This record gives sequence, C-alpha cells and structure tokens, in this order.
Amino acid sequence: MIAIKNARAVLDDGILEDAVILVEGGKIAEVGTSADTAIPSGAEIIDAEGLYVGPGFVDIHVHGGGGYMFQTDPVLAAEHFLSHGETSILATLYYDLSKEELIDSIKRVRSAMKEDGAGRAIKGVYMEGPYMNPKYGAMPEKNKWSGEIKEENYAALVDEAKDVARVWAVAPEREGVEGFLAYVKNSNPDVMISVGHSEATPAQIRALKKYGIGLQTHCMNATGRPSVMVGTRSCGPDEECLMDKNMYAEIICDSHAIHVPADLIELIMTVKGTDKIVLISDSFVGAESPEEMKHITDLSFDENGLLSGSKLTLDVACKNLIKHTGCSISVAFAAASRNPARVVGLDGEVGSIEKGKRADLVFVDNDFTLKKVMLEGQIQK
Repeated sequence: MIAIKNARAVLDDGILEDAVILVEGGKIAEVGTSADTAIPSGAEIIDAEGLYVGPGFVDIHVHGGGGYMFQTDPVLAAEHFLSHGETSILATLYYDLSKEELIDSIKRVRSAMKEDGAGRAIKGVYMEGPYMNPKYGAMPEKNKWSGEIKEENYAALVDEAKDVARVWAVAPEREGVEGFLAYVKNSNPDVMISVGHSEATPAQIRALKKYGIGLQTHCMNATGRPSVMVGTRSCGPDEECLMDKNMYAEIICDSHAIHVPADLIELIMTVKGTDKIVLISDSFVGAESPEEMKHITDLSFDENGLLSGSKLTLDVACKNLIKHTGCSISVAFAAASRNPARVVGLDGEVGSIEKGKRADLVFVDNDFTLKKVMLEGQIQK
C-alpha cells in the first residue's frame, strides 16, 4: 500500500484540498480528504507537500522525441515522454512510410507494448493517414499514398493494425475513402475515425459520420477550404468540427502559439467547451530549425523549413494553454488527460483519479512545472 498525503488532488469536479490518495497493486484504492481517509499502518508514505496531483497525461498523437521516433525506437521514445508525465501514449505513424514500413513499425510498437518499463506507457497506435489529402501537411513530397485507394493496397495494413490502432485519420474528400473506412470499421468497430490533412466540406464529412468520425486531427492545422466567390468564405474541416458538438478537437499548443494562434485557441474552447478539446504534442524528430525560428525551442520542421509537428511534451503544452488562455489547472488536466482518454476509449483505465483506475499520476506545482511521475503505482521521476 502506498499513501500519498498533503496533495491537492485534481478530480473531475474540482480540486480536493488536503487529499490522501491510496494506491495498491498499481491501482487507485481510495481518494479522500485527510480527515476522512485513514492511512493504513505500514503504508509507504509519499508526501506531496501541497503539490497538485493529477492523472497522468494521455498523448494520443505523438511521433517521437528526445531523438527517437516511435516507428524505429518505440521504447526509447516512450522513455522521453514518460519522463514528462505522459503515462499513456499512442505511437503515431505517418504517410511518409510505405505499406511495408508501416506494417514493420506496427509490429515493432506492438512488441514494445509488452516490455517492462516505459513500454507499458504505449497504449496503441494512431494512424495519421495513410489516406489524407496530399496537398496538406509536412513533407507532402514524401507521401507514398497519394494514388488510387484500393483494397489490395490497404487490406494487409489494416489487418495488421486492427488490434492496436485506436485512431485512423483520413481526408473525407479522397475518392474511394468510404470503402477504406468500411474495411477499417469491420476490422475494429471501436476504432476512432479522425478528419486530418483535409479540405473536405461539411457535407463530405457528414456523409461519412456513420463510420464514427469523432475527432479532428490538429484542428486549425493542415486544413483547407473549397474556393468560392471572391470576398466570401466557405467551410471546411475546422468549421465542421466546431459545429459538431460530438467531435473532439486536437490542439497543438506551443509556446508562441504558432500552430494555433491564441485567439483561435480561445475560439475553439469557447465553441467546443472544455470537454471536447484534446491537447496533443504532435512531437516529431525533425530537421534543423530555420534561422528565424531558432529562438523557439518547441517547434519541429521538415527539410523544406516548414512546420513538421513540434518538440512539445504535454506538461509543457498544459503550461502553454494556461498562459495563452488563462484557463485553470483543472481545465489543463482535462485537456491533457481526461478528454484524450475518452476519445480513444482508455477512460475506463486512465484519464482521471478514481478508485479502480490505474495509479498513473503526475505531481505539478502552481506554475505547472512537473515534479514527480507515477506509472502504475511506481515512481518514475
């Protein structure tokens, strides 16, 4: 038995002051105030010293970091993010990989998930593609999936990924994508479908909602809109995400609000509410930063000098969200833990501090600086 005392526990309904969190067998056994929760004799005591103790971060969209990509070195990449409080991770694979490379990467990630240590933090795969609009996103010249969508090309990939893929991102305007989605959902009915790298109209997206579209890949990034009369503005994936009360919006929240300007972050949060926003790192091991961007340390670039994800971790993304919007620590935790867990079906295990859930916890101070990380009841940092 482990007893965490003197904590400010971040719960779904607010902050529980002077909290005690009991952990047993890697799971949360009890949560309450010190007045109402007895610490068992012989328990190992961890004094939180007044820090906020919240659920471990759930990063559903992350390619790599710390010099390691998930497609090649999943455990080493996971170690980097676990040290920043990311206790649940979806290894994200991109459309610059061929079918054979994607299949090999999936096998590598699946194997890593079975390893002790940081591998336990990997909870599946996020397939960013392969069938997205080749006009949008980093490294478009490396897109190996811009041709005709045929079952003979994707069947082996979907079959390999069916037990680990929790998200498939697609561009609804791609010709033949509906057959692909039908195959994906037949393979895994619970998988989340996301709209990514797209210029689809709301009508095109709605026509595919029957396949379970419930997420937008990095809202306000790598999207376009059909051209209309000069002086007017049409609607695309961002607007459809804002209009659909059931869709979640991913947000890359970097320090200088480059991916999403602060005003747009405020707009997303105002329209979607705090229950439908999902902080992601979209972290990538990229090329050297352009000279004019070297002062910004949490951005990643491709070989063309264009944005290619970030160098974020979710502890920093939470700090940035608070800085850009003035939101509370509770809202930041919801965006980085509870909401992403819900959107990919992990909320029965993680994402909030509740009895019976895994004891994946992070300790942060008033400035949201990470002080301690617990994975399945074991202190990692």
